[in-house]
Amino acid sequence: MSAGRTARERVRAELTREITDIARRQLAVDGAAGLSLRAVAREMGMVSSAIYRYFPSRDDLLTALIIDGYNALGEAVENAEAACAPGDHTGRWLAVCHAVRDWALAHPHEYALLYGSPVPGYKAPVDTVTAAIRDTVVYGRIVSDAHRAGVLNPPDLCPPVPASFGRDAERVRGLMPGVPDEVVARALTAWTGLFGWVGFELFGQFNNTILDPAPAFEHAMRCHAALLGLPA
Repeated sequence: MSAGRTARERVRAELTREITDIARRQLAVDGAAGLSLRAVAREMGMVSSAIYRYFPSRDDLLTALIIDGYNALGEAVENAEAACAPGDHTGRWLAVCHAVRDWALAHPHEYALLYGSPVPGYKAPVDTVTAAIRDTVVYGRIVSDAHRAGVLNPPDLCPPVPASFGRDAERVRGLMPGVPDEVVARALTAWTGLFGWVGFELFGQFNNTILDPAPAFEHAMRCHAALLGLPA
């Protein structure tokens, strides 16, 4: 009995992987808004009703793709950061930056699903949150470690943070405990700067402008590190 259940579980897992693989190929052709369970079923040679046993709706399939994407990106970031010396805070930050860019360039349609335009009619469930913050958890740890080690020395360039930011900083501080508001503000600027650069490069805003993006990206991320106060 147990062996039979195990075999069924293996078959289900394999079919689920095949469905999501086909769906990812659909993303490249039709985008997330064009994702269709019926089209996936046709490619698999299944009747439409059969695929609904695995994904009851298009939104369930989108959610699975989003979770897979966030987990893949999070794993890439975790592995890149883990390869650095713990005390090399700047190296850890740069490793994370390059991991995000490299993954995005290698998986442009999945990155677009995660960070591109919202899919009309789709609202991501809370199930996506844990996967979505895997990379952010790594970044928050780098900032917290650098602050705790006393190596952050931010330049005196920024105005004071607004009083209203204190409430927001308190929520962010769950990912970077012990970090003061002004460092949280700089950390958010650096983090959004990373994704802003990657998005501009991936979606073509740098076309005919930044002709050699890799060294320009490295320079931009080092500028963000300097703004945050990480050692040169």
